[in-house]
Amino acid sequence: MSRFYELVTEHVRTLGGYIPGKPLKQAERESGVNCIKMASNENPFGPSPLAIEAMQAVLGECNFYPDHDISELRQKIAEHHKLPPEDVLVTAGSTSLLGIISRTLLAPGLNAITSERSFVIYRIATKAAGGRLVEVPMRDDGFYLDAITSAIDPNTRIVFLANPNNPTGTLVDAAALDRFLAHIPPSVIVVLDEAYYDFAQHFAAARGVEYSHSLDYVRQARNVVVLRTFSKVHGLAGVRVGYGLGPAEMMKYFARMRTTFSVSVVAQAAALAALGDEAHIHKALENNAEQSKLLSEGISALGYRVVPTWANFLYCELGEDAASVAKRLQAEGVIIRPLGPWGAPTAIRVTVGTPEQNQTFLRAFRQVMEKAPVR
Repeated sequence: MSRFYELVTEHVRTLGGYIPGKPLKQAERESGVNCIKMASNENPFGPSPLAIEAMQAVLGECNFYPDHDISELRQKIAEHHKLPPEDVLVTAGSTSLLGIISRTLLAPGLNAITSERSFVIYRIATKAAGGRLVEVPMRDDGFYLDAITSAIDPNTRIVFLANPNNPTGTLVDAAALDRFLAHIPPSVIVVLDEAYYDFAQHFAAARGVEYSHSLDYVRQARNVVVLRTFSKVHGLAGVRVGYGLGPAEMMKYFARMRTTFSVSVVAQAAALAALGDEAHIHKALENNAEQSKLLSEGISALGYRVVPTWANFLYCELGEDAASVAKRLQAEGVIIRPLGPWGAPTAIRVTVGTPEQNQTFLRAFRQVMEKAPVR
């Protein structure tokens, strides 16, 4: 046993790192073929053209440190949501904010609660802060809210709710969440992770469902922190910009935990421009609504179960080892996400791509699954 092992705290020694989706260039080197990436829920149309222009315009300013308080972007986000700027905290991606929240609220002996098969960063952020994560069983591939309520004890400080959930794509509607929050004690902060908000809202409008009252909770200063990101519908996953909305006093504590100058000059410029590009957002949402249906129908026609989605990806049960399927698909030029790290070793997650990408996936999927057992 090395001396460095002894120096590291126990909860860090046993901490498992995040396993990202396979990078495109790495997959192409391994497979020797050109690949398309449908693994990480990125926008297949890339960033807004306005964001690209804005990033190019500030490249010459990268010798200067960025605005630590992200003042202009914070103000614009506040105006966009009709909230005071004090209720807004911008960070280097919403995953960074998850770590900040956990380090602020958790310590050894305290716990956070979420569902099994939810976002794996909740586990990492909780354990990195010295806390314990309680994962309750799912019901119908989604959050079992009554079980989460029952799991709360005097040592609980956080409930993580991904809505829609990643990786199952399921939704908790506004009425159900209202009822759930009525039973949450004041000692618990509910982190309402709405990374896929835009897609869910678009589906909800079409399906006649009331999706979210999250901004009302913030205006009422409830013990709720809402997370949003520029990584999904805005297509800025590579520059890392996310934000939280919550009670001003709580956001001040979180702000103290940020890394200095964490949101770059380029990222701030990109997010400012992207926030107002309604045409780019509309294009992504319309494509997702249409293509998720076609992709789901194509997979289902081959005999595999697809969970109806409220996001920009599909959760699919295969009935065989998903990691093996992912390898076979990569050999055909398609990168998808096997869900073993989520506790679902026979399931995959497929990002909704462009019409051309989705057809490429379906052809490759049909080919590699010809000899697979159908459920």
